[in-house]
Amino acid sequence: MDTSLVVAALRSRLSASNQLLRRVADRKEVLLVSPALLLEYEEVLKLPEHRVWHGLSELMVDVFLSELAALAKPVEIHFRWRPQASDPRDEMVLEAAINGSADALITFNIRDFAMADKFHIRILRPGEFLRSART
Repeated sequence: MDTSLVVAALRSRLSASNQLLRRVADRKEVLLVSPALLLEYEEVLKLPEHRVWHGLSELMVDVFLSELAALAKPVEIHFRWRPQASDPRDEMVLEAAINGSADALITFNIRDFAMADKFHIRILRPGEFLRSART
């Protein structure tokens, strides 16, 4: 799950990203995370511009991420596949997906992850993933 989805999930309870996180909380989906990816989630969620939107204090972000980490499947990065993406932050998402044998990588930035095809990982937007999960 790309960082932008976690941000979007906290901004709107009605978003597909939020629905996806609820599916993770209900154990209907498995979220793959590496330590580096969790640290990126933390860094971005604690930015002032995001805190204004989601309304969480830094302590509340820590609690949210602790809960998210408890629900997630930890991924050890055994092989680094860099460079694959134009944005270095996307590399962490891709490496977690590859090393965790993900079925799909969920993101708003489809073009940024076009290289995932060569690793046989589907790239889907949150709404597309939710539609495919219901069928």
